[in-house]
Amino acid sequence: MKAEHNENSIHTGSKFWSKWNEYIGEFVYGGIDGSVTTFAVVAGAAGANLDSSIVIILGFANLIADGFAMSVGSYLSNKSELERYEKHEQIEYWEIDNLPEKEREEIREIYAGKGFEGELLEQVVTVITADRKRWVDVMMKEELGMVKEEKSPLAMGGVTFLSFILVGFIPLLVYVVDYLLATKVESPFLISIVLTSVAFAVIGWLKSAVNQTKVIQSILETLFLGAVAASLSYLVGDILAKMF
Repeated sequence: MKAEHNENSIHTGSKFWSKWNEYIGEFVYGGIDGSVTTFAVVAGAAGANLDSSIVIILGFANLIADGFAMSVGSYLSNKSELERYEKHEQIEYWEIDNLPEKEREEIREIYAGKGFEGELLEQVVTVITADRKRWVDVMMKEELGMVKEEKSPLAMGGVTFLSFILVGFIPLLVYVVDYLLATKVESPFLISIVLTSVAFAVIGWLKSAVNQTKVIQSILETLFLGAVAASLSYLVGDILAKMF
């Protein structure tokens, strides 16, 4: 009984982390986009030697507009996938109701291809086709290669927006402090670079956990992406400031 309880606990824990892993992944990619794009805006403004108030306006405008656009894109993408699955699921239900022998033969062919034969193959076909939902689930997975996503499109969009705002605010933090304090902060752009680099490192670490890749490689990739985007923005800001 104790072993069975432990096994059930492990299974429950595995399902829990599997369920939340998708949301963590969405948080990671939303955070990467938020930090990279906002830091690019900050770098461009720094290259143009703009005042902190201008940096804040540009940064927050980017945060809200791009964050909303990202979240809408995530919502529509996940909703589209769910609707696509449900559409094909309805077709499969119609086919097993109206063309049962054809669909039964497809099940037989699928499992024959997996090595089942003779009486065992017929038993498998009988068990699967005895339950309508099981039958459709098998056809969806084995014939169409489709698995129903359990994640909520609305929740995925919300996670994207939240991560974009939270992580994307980090490059702006020092400029907000600089604007609010009576004493000006020395080298706010340098401080923003340090804070954003830390954010990139944390996001890279989380990305490695989600994708099951090497931690150092993931962190360096994220830092490199942010550095390239910021360098280009700083260069453009500097050139435009000199032109005008």
